[in-house]
Amino acid sequence: MKITHYLHTAILVADLARSEQFYSQVLGLTKIDRSLKYPGVWYELGSTQIHLIVDTELKWNLQNAEKWGRNPHLALAVEDLEAAKAVLIEQGYEVQLSASGRPALFTQDPDGNVIELTQVVEPEV
Repeated sequence: MKITHYLHTAILVADLARSEQFYSQVLGLTKIDRSLKYPGVWYELGSTQIHLIVDTELKWNLQNAEKWGRNPHLALAVEDLEAAKAVLIEQGYEVQLSASGRPALFTQDPDGNVIELTQVVEPEV
């Protein structure tokens, strides 16, 4: 077997409108068309996608409430971590700084899915 590239991550959400507000407005992700018949929304980031799939019975519990990064999570790169942190706090989302000391933080979407935001510094050429 030879894996060629990463395609998408599916995330379960209970309330699609609430989740769309978080992923579209707070994170600023770009929605794309989808032709599937069950409720959900797809987002595209470069050649990768995030699929929100509705599960009205969803009950999410953190396995490690003290260290959000030690739970299943989605990691995204940001240009400016402080700006991202300010947006999240302004919108009422809690943040937890990475305990590793690297420029990263963790937040949770409205259903409790953990999202990591990391400031990736491109090496100078």
